[in-house]
Amino acid sequence: MTDQTPDNPFRDQHIKSFVKRRGHISRAQERAVEEGMPKWGIAYSSQSSIDFDKQWGTQGKPNWLEIGFGMGETTAKIAKAHPEVNYLGVEIYTAGVGSLIKKIEEEGIENIRIISHDVVDVLRDMIPDASLDKVLLYFPDPWRKARHHKRRLIQPEFVAKLAKKMKPGGVLHCATDWENYAHHMHDVLSVAPDWQNVASTPFVPRPDDRPLTKFENRGLKLGHGVWDLLYRVR
Repeated sequence: MTDQTPDNPFRDQHIKSFVKRRGHISRAQERAVEEGMPKWGIAYSSQSSIDFDKQWGTQGKPNWLEIGFGMGETTAKIAKAHPEVNYLGVEIYTAGVGSLIKKIEEEGIENIRIISHDVVDVLRDMIPDASLDKVLLYFPDPWRKARHHKRRLIQPEFVAKLAKKMKPGGVLHCATDWENYAHHMHDVLSVAPDWQNVASTPFVPRPDDRPLTKFENRGLKLGHGVWDLLYRVR
């Protein structure tokens, strides 16, 4: 048996749902990260979990987690529309983190905090059990090739672990523009013992609280589909 102590580099290994590459990042985004993360960021730690009330300076507000917020366009819109929630965004790519921080400061959004790290580690080490009211997963990498499907984030083990982090009745909202991944998500979640489909059909129309992005709107005009799924912890 592998010793899974915090000092062991093989602790709870998992297949990454992303490939970390050095993508383009502007100087403005770099500066936003350098100057903004001390204020808006939460450093990943394998030794301490988040106290949401203390971290946000609130008491008893709903806790929402967005997984992989990309460049932060949707994140900023949702958090601004819901100032009553503690909004945590997790994103591995520095350019996206910088882009979101710029939006936070330009638009005066106060309720977002950011962790730049693998969400699987963040869930395991930093998110207390029964603490999340809502989790958002919008347009994750679909890993289109069949041999890469094992890299898709939505897998039985992941959704089982995620369920433990949700409050009773907590909601998972997924959206994808890749039909094969949409059916994969449905196949995984529909048989997961901790989750129940909110709808009577596999997919739902885009809820009003998920903003339509420029990329998505362009795709819809070209006839591309988008599939939303809503599941609730039993």
